[in-house]
Amino acid sequence: MSAIDPRDPAPSRLKYRMERMWMTPVYRSLIRTGIPVVIVLVLLGNYLQKPEVQIRLAESVNQARAMIEERPEFALKLMRIQGASSVVAEQIREAVPLAFPLSSLRLDLAVLKERMEQVDAVKKASLFVRAGILDVEIEERIPKLVWRVNGQLELVDETGARAGVIAKRAVRSDLPLIVGEGGAQHAAEALKLIASLGPLTPRFRGLQRIGERRWDVVLDRHQRILLPTENPVAALERVIALQNARDLLERDVLVVDMRDGQRPVIRLTENAMTELRRLRQIADEEDKKI
Repeated sequence: MSAIDPRDPAPSRLKYRMERMWMTPVYRSLIRTGIPVVIVLVLLGNYLQKPEVQIRLAESVNQARAMIEERPEFALKLMRIQGASSVVAEQIREAVPLAFPLSSLRLDLAVLKERMEQVDAVKKASLFVRAGILDVEIEERIPKLVWRVNGQLELVDETGARAGVIAKRAVRSDLPLIVGEGGAQHAAEALKLIASLGPLTPRFRGLQRIGERRWDVVLDRHQRILLPTENPVAALERVIALQNARDLLERDVLVVDMRDGQRPVIRLTENAMTELRRLRQIADEEDKKI
C-alpha cells in the first residue's frame, strides 16, 4: 500500500486570488496594454525633453505648416472693401496694413475686424474669404451732429458715437452744431430738440450744453432759449407757441428763460431796457404833475 502524499493539491490562497484577478477583463487589459503604454510614454517623454529633439520637432512642425499655408488654394491676392466711402476705405487700409499676396491661414479675422471697427467712421465690419479675395463689408456711421469740445470738431452719430473729426466747421456746415462737455452723450435728445424747432429752424445756430445738465438753444441776433433739465422738448414747444402767437422772438428779447419748465422769464436787450426805463421815468413824471 503506497504512502499518502501529505501535500494538499488545492492551490494556495494567493495563487487562487491571482488566478481570479487574471480572469477579469480590466486586469488583463491593464497587464497586456496599460503597462506597456505607460512604459512607452515614459520613454517618449524622456526623449522629447532633450533640447535638440525639441528643436528638430519644432522645425518639422513649422516646415509642415509653411507647406500647407503656402498652397495656392489658401492664397489671398487683394482686399476688397465694400460699403465704405473712399476716405473711410483708405482709413481702413491704414488701420490694417496687409502685404499681398498672403495666406488666409495666417490671418486672424477676429483681430482684423476689431481693428477695422476702431476706425471712427466704421459702425460694423464683416470679413469673408472668397476665391482669393479678402472681402470686407463695411457699415458706416452716419454723422448727425458736429460736436465742438476742447477746441476740436467731432462728427457724432445719433447715439453720440464718434464718426470722425473735421478741421473746420465749413466742412460739414450741413450738420447741426452742439457745444460743450457731455454734448455727445445726449445726442439723441439734441436731435429731438432740433427736430422740434419748426419756424425757428432758419434762425438756429446751435445747442450748447450747460453744466452737463441742460441745453441752451442759440439763435441768431444773440438770442437764447434756456431750457430745463427735465422735458426740454416740451419747454421749447411752449416758446415756439408763443412765437407763433405773439412773435415773441421778433422783439428786443435777449433771453427766454424756461428753466422752470412752465412760465417763461424774458430778459430784454440793453437798448430795450434803456427805453423801458425812459418810459417809466416819463410815466412817473406825469404822475407827479397830476
